[in-house]
Amino acid sequence: MDRRQFVRDSLTAAGSALLAANTSFLPGQIAGATAPATNAARFPDGFLWGMATASYQVEGAWNEDGKGESIWDRFTHTQGKVKGAATGDVTCNQYHLYPQDIAILKRLNQESYRFSISWPRIQPTGTGAPNPKGLDHYSRLVDALLEAGIRPFCTLYHWDLPQPLEDRGGWPNRDLASYFADYAGILAKNLGDRITVWAPFNMPWSFTYMGYGIGAFPPGRANFVDFLKAAHTVSLAQGECFRSIKAGSSKATVGSAYGMSPAYPKTDSEADRAAAARYHAMNNVFFLEATMHGRYPNAFVGETPYNLMGFKPGDEKIMLAPLDWVGFHYYNRRIVSAVRGANGAAGGGFSGTEIEADPSTGRDPYTRFQAVMPTEGPLTEAGLEIYPRGIYDLVMRISSEYNHPIIEITESGCSYLDGPYEKEGGRIPDSRRIHFFRDELTELARAIQDGAKVRAFHAWSLLDNFEWANGFTERYGLVHVDFRDQKRTIKDSGLWYGQVAAANRIDS
Repeated sequence: MDRRQFVRDSLTAAGSALLAANTSFLPGQIAGATAPATNAARFPDGFLWGMATASYQVEGAWNEDGKGESIWDRFTHTQGKVKGAATGDVTCNQYHLYPQDIAILKRLNQESYRFSISWPRIQPTGTGAPNPKGLDHYSRLVDALLEAGIRPFCTLYHWDLPQPLEDRGGWPNRDLASYFADYAGILAKNLGDRITVWAPFNMPWSFTYMGYGIGAFPPGRANFVDFLKAAHTVSLAQGECFRSIKAGSSKATVGSAYGMSPAYPKTDSEADRAAAARYHAMNNVFFLEATMHGRYPNAFVGETPYNLMGFKPGDEKIMLAPLDWVGFHYYNRRIVSAVRGANGAAGGGFSGTEIEADPSTGRDPYTRFQAVMPTEGPLTEAGLEIYPRGIYDLVMRISSEYNHPIIEITESGCSYLDGPYEKEGGRIPDSRRIHFFRDELTELARAIQDGAKVRAFHAWSLLDNFEWANGFTERYGLVHVDFRDQKRTIKDSGLWYGQVAAANRIDS
């Protein structure tokens, strides 16, 4: 049987099973979906509705078919690093079950699937010849998406660095920029005939700061200078990757998948307003400014510490790679204030999106601000404040600052632990998630109406999955996963989101 026939048969079988399992979920029965119509939130023709995942969080098969060890494999296999001693060894087993998941995407009218590729599955040691079985897996995944009429959106790096590259110094070692460009070239050469949308990194501030600056993520270092060096290597890698992909595929468009939170000053004082501006420069646009303009924004009190970053003459040209579109995540906002005498990179608790600054010291001696996630609004079960207005403010600010680029929302979502309810036939009435998306998408539609060029929205996440240091204690999926037997059940929020995608509007 040829590959395309296999894909068609697999999708048909998986889709039929899902439809049979969900016949009781009629549109009028979805919690929160029948409220009276108010001002409808309309989206432009051609707007793309999608969902997102990441390789380590959903694939499993951590040591199959020649895949090498990643830093997250090493981290989760180390006692005490992750809640519940959880690992991504199996998680959603999407490596084997992707036909089921693509059938779900198709059933829910999704037009874009943002997934990531595992670098150690392609190059087990991070360098050298590619692993044929790894390439073949992603080739089959992409073929299946295209067969289902879904745009494959590929993130090259979603935090699972090959462990041998960490052994060479990790991201503070600027040699990784060229290694990453080689990896990107392999992907463009082998998949660039079918993938046209590429993002080099997912949330580069998060993995560089939490991995090297504060030690909450692998490799577990806590040295602010290492963070600065890692950040600069990633900026170089962005530019090198951009050119490598373009050289390998004439169809390629390259953008980004940055994590961003709108920053609001705690008071109207000049000091707090300046601190909020530094937060925006460091957490939101540090890497975006580097690639769009070949320079770093004013994120520091005083001069940018280029010497600590390992900046060399000519690096500004390497970093420069004007993106075809800009992508970013939105989860919540920050309230930012200035601090006078920051003692060092002393972190507080991990909120699910970043390390909160220690109120007594500020985040570090260079940026000198305290960023707090407020709790004025309702909280998700992960403890994150719900603030729909923030996506409007963030989209409009990026639109203004970067000359109205094409924007893709690459992630947004919320964690609630709702599970199958036996008294209602096993359905999952997660109405809070429906309200979350309804309010946020209404604000996004308002931004589009006010001139922002937003072309896509990706819900986080398609599946309940391994949520990094929080293990399996959080559920962000629009599809419930029973990790004991891998049963997938579409939540009411997933069915609602599928209806929105089909209608391209929200009527209530």
